Amino acid sequence: MDKKNLSSGLEDYIEAIYIADINKTQLKGAELARNLNISRASVSEALSKLVSKGLIQYESYGSISLTDKGRQEAINVYHKHNILKDFFETILFLGSDEAENLGCKIEHIISKKDLEKIRQFTLYCKRHPSIIEDFSKENP
Repeated sequence: MDKKNLSSGLEDYIEAIYIADINKTQLKGAELARNLNISRASVSEALSKLVSKGLIQYESYGSISLTDKGRQEAINVYHKHNILKDFFETILFLGSDEAENLGCKIEHIISKKDLEKIRQFTLYCKRHPSIIEDFSKENP
């Protein structure tokens, strides 16, 4: 497994901050707590850790913004999540919610090498739709 810079919990925070950023939504700690269904105290502690790692800029009760380093880290987590979600929906025919939940859990533990295999396999199957059709017939 690849060496990780962030815990899975901190990855969830940085991904949520990134999603707010790409949606052009200003995010404060209280909203982040509501979005992640986590206590405000836990969010404050996590935000302090992200500030100390140089991944976000944040002052109490202010808006949260990603640093360049934080943006890159968040993009990596976001892409892992989407590659896995796409695989679960496209190849395994899981519903969107289930694919979302599994992607979120697995994104924290999968190696770059294995993620790349999944990405390549999904792309291959999309280029050869008969594989997906055959699989769906055999696995209703």
